[in-house]
Amino acid sequence: MIEYEIRRLIKDAKENEGLKSELLKSRKGPDPMKNFCDVCQKHGYEIYLGELFSYGMDMNDSKLRSTNGGGSFAIDGWDDAFENIFEELNG
Repeated sequence: MIEYEIRRLIKDAKENEGLKSELLKSRKGPDPMKNFCDVCQKHGYEIYLGELFSYGMDMNDSKLRSTNGGGSFAIDGWDDAFENIFEELNG
């Protein structure tokens, strides 16, 4: 569900400069992930803090499971799902 909402959000934000601006501004503050989720919910996207946090962890966990024999620790340089959202918004 969250992956669908993120895809929808990014698509809409690329077409709506006001939404995109609000999302980018959400990074500035003491709690960027919460700010981001608040903006999303304000605009009707079902993106919640716990789901956003676990989405990033699930992505990295899947990468670890996909290695031969399974990985026991995260690999430096693997992307952060939250940061990837902003990379896509700016790209």
